[in-house]
Amino acid sequence: MNDFPEFMKSMANRIDPSQQNTRDIEGYYYTARDGSQMAFWTCHADRVSAAHRHDFDEYMVCVSGQYTVIMDGEEIVLNPGDELCIPKGTLQGGSCIAGTRTIHAFGGKRGQ
Repeated sequence: MNDFPEFMKSMANRIDPSQQNTRDIEGYYYTARDGSQMAFWTCHADRVSAAHRHDFDEYMVCVSGQYTVIMDGEEIVLNPGDELCIPKGTLQGGSCIAGTRTIHAFGGKRGQ
């Protein structure tokens, strides 16, 4: 597959660009009853993600492409199938190449 299925890309669940830490990426989120969220991102061009922190744990998996995470100054390269847990409060940022798709699970509410 080269894209997430259409049913996962409802405009009602699209992440507002003002809530993105990475400019010009396509993202959608789903909220669970407990307030935790899942997010699906597609990067259509090489991009850099601004450094940020969350008040909850984050799990991510790289589906396609390559995402380089910088956690507290350490660089971790994720290729398709690679997973990473980011503890709450960790300073994180990074970069992705065009064609990268990632899935994230947040232990709290990341988006509105």
